[in-house]
Amino acid sequence: MGAREDLEKQLKDVFGKAKYPVKSVFDLLPILPQGPMTKFTAGGKSWTAMELSQKLAGRAKFPYNDVNAFVTDILAGLSEKGEV
Repeated sequence: MGAREDLEKQLKDVFGKAKYPVKSVFDLLPILPQGPMTKFTAGGKSWTAMELSQKLAGRAKFPYNDVNAFVTDILAGLSEKGEV
C-alpha cells in the first residue's frame, strides 16, 4: 500500500465514525481519539487533525454528506501542497 492509500485508510477509519452530514470541523472533534492532536502518519510524514484542518481551510466545501467526499478534499489539498 502506498503512502496516499495508507493515509486515505486512516482518515476514513477515523472520520467515518462521524455523523453525516458534517457542517463544520467542529462536528468532527467528538470522534477524534486524541482531539485536535490526533495524528495521521503516512510516507514518513505525519499530520495532526489540527494541521489537516488548516490545510483544508481554503478548499473545504461544508457540509459534507459522506466520509468519501471529505477525505477526497483532504487528500487533494495535501497533494496540491506536495505532501502526499
